[in-house]
Amino acid sequence: MFAAPATPSIRKVTAQLTPAYRRMIEASPFFALATSGPRGLDCSPRGDAAGFVRIADESTLLLPERRGNNRIDSLRNLVSDPRAALMFLIPGLSEILRINGHAFLSRNRELCDSFQVNGSAPKIVIVFQIDAVMFQCARAIVRSRLWDQALHRTPGELPTAGSMLADATAGEEGGSAYDAALPERIRTTLY
Repeated sequence: MFAAPATPSIRKVTAQLTPAYRRMIEASPFFALATSGPRGLDCSPRGDAAGFVRIADESTLLLPERRGNNRIDSLRNLVSDPRAALMFLIPGLSEILRINGHAFLSRNRELCDSFQVNGSAPKIVIVFQIDAVMFQCARAIVRSRLWDQALHRTPGELPTAGSMLADATAGEEGGSAYDAALPERIRTTLY
């Protein structure tokens, strides 16, 4: 049904960071973290200024667990199943960096404090051990035209956070009051 993979698609996989893969991580302001656990799968976004993921060595990444919605689905999963995957995106670049490995959580105060931003340190740092790293070819990004600004949506074209929450809770929460308060809540709780 499928042809054999092209030789470069196999040879691009390494067990540790190459200089080029390292530069991709250092330039990325965003990645998705995929985990698996007793409650099922989770894929969560992570973002900050480019370089927020620290490279401890060619096989180890340090991922600060920034403030979020406190669901901690990924963290719960990692406690029971250390397998994880990362997908790094860089605005304007069509290639994606994929990393498979396993991770554990560190509450080491000195390590957490080293990721402090605006006086706020993460409570947890995810220590990610690389098993395989590779770049993903540009086809998905090119097909989706993800970085094409002519396709970017404007506020009001799609549901707001408040309207999605209202739909999900049968109107018990969310709505315009939620949307009105959201920018200030994000501003004051970003870190």
